[in-house]
Amino acid sequence: MTLRHLRIFVKVCETGSVTLAGEELFIAQPSVSLAISELESYYGTKFFDRIARRLQITESGKFFLQYANHITALFDEMEKGLKNIDATGTIRIGSSVTIGNYLLPGYIKAFREIYPDIRIEAVVDNSDRIEEHVLKNRLDFALVEGTVHSEYITHKKFMDDDLVVICGNAHRLADKNDVTPQELAGEDLVLRERGSAGRETLEGIFSSFGFEMKPSFESISTQAIVKAVAAGLGVSFLPYLLVKEDIDAGKIRMLRLKGAAFERCFRIIHHRNKFITPGMQAFMDLCK
Repeated sequence: MTLRHLRIFVKVCETGSVTLAGEELFIAQPSVSLAISELESYYGTKFFDRIARRLQITESGKFFLQYANHITALFDEMEKGLKNIDATGTIRIGSSVTIGNYLLPGYIKAFREIYPDIRIEAVVDNSDRIEEHVLKNRLDFALVEGTVHSEYITHKKFMDDDLVVICGNAHRLADKNDVTPQELAGEDLVLRERGSAGRETLEGIFSSFGFEMKPSFESISTQAIVKAVAAGLGVSFLPYLLVKEDIDAGKIRMLRLKGAAFERCFRIIHHRNKFITPGMQAFMDLCK
């Protein structure tokens, strides 16, 4: 088993096709098939099922892919001559939307003042996609909210956060200080997209009360949600850090949810096999 076998396996998984993998790697299709066959023979297991002329990755294949992705990416890092040990080089950081809007810019600015020779590359996306980037080693580590799903990811808490209920100033609930989940059951809901940590938290809470969340307005943009709520399109649930300025400015009203815990925590995550350089560790320590 060689690095070449791993690269071929990863490319077949990415393309879903032996033929396409060969074209992208400039390798003849029989050579790709042989490499996959040699891997399966070496480990004594099937990595793909051939169903209706399509490749379907098996559970063994999914397990192997985690390591193949990581090994090939680490080799590429070594080839590029990472220099983080000498306080230079590049750190690739990801974050979920709330952290990316409110906290990450300040962290990067503070880090650059201490380590001006280290380049920071940042990606902000919803938590599920950030976790996927970490698993595939497209990011060195990330700052996320909500639940971490993969057993291959190590996570540590670095801050607490609160979700609050918001409504427009003319909404029927605007005169209240708090509200119960039952009172919200019939309201139009303005929510973040599926895959975001906030949405996942809300669905878990409402499911425990026997309610299914069906948004009437859905967006990846926090500002779009705030404007929709201010316009009277419904109620929403957002991190207090993100809506504090709009609440203080009187654009929307904040309510507390009775009978349910809306606390969650922010986490630093990285692949459990990731080599953490001194530069990466310094950034993580700054966040804490």
